[in-house]
Amino acid sequence: MLHAVLGGCDVKVARHEKIVELIQKYDIDTQEELAARLNEAGFKVTQATVSRDIRALKMTKVAGKDGKSRYAILKEETDALGDKYIRVLHDAVTSIDVGQNMLVIRTVPGMAMGVAAALDAMKWKEILGSIAGDDTVMCVARDSEQAASAAERLRGSLKK
Repeated sequence: MLHAVLGGCDVKVARHEKIVELIQKYDIDTQEELAARLNEAGFKVTQATVSRDIRALKMTKVAGKDGKSRYAILKEETDALGDKYIRVLHDAVTSIDVGQNMLVIRTVPGMAMGVAAALDAMKWKEILGSIAGDDTVMCVARDSEQAASAAERLRGSLKK
């Protein structure tokens, strides 16, 4: 049994390495495309497995050179990456509204997950967590004051 478990870990590590390789080589923008490329490479995966891998690898969608979104992996924050997060916010956010202790952030289509991931990676104390759809991010703050503070901070980041 232990061998099977370890074998499963080896497969997962190899699959994660292949995912990194694939998203660096191709502009992959859907889970289905990533699953198809993994299956072509000999990894038998389902969409659910790919979804878990995306979360485990902290992948997000970013704007590609052609303006289309594609998957990328968020790395640990450095000053340079902080600038990249600000660039993602600047390029993707179209509006910011506050209601009670929540921020509703509208983005260009397909970029909400990238914005939510950037906000989460920046670890702002005002934001408890984010949920992303296709073009909308909802962020929860502890109270209305922190929500307003986060909105102002975000608006300030967009001006840079």
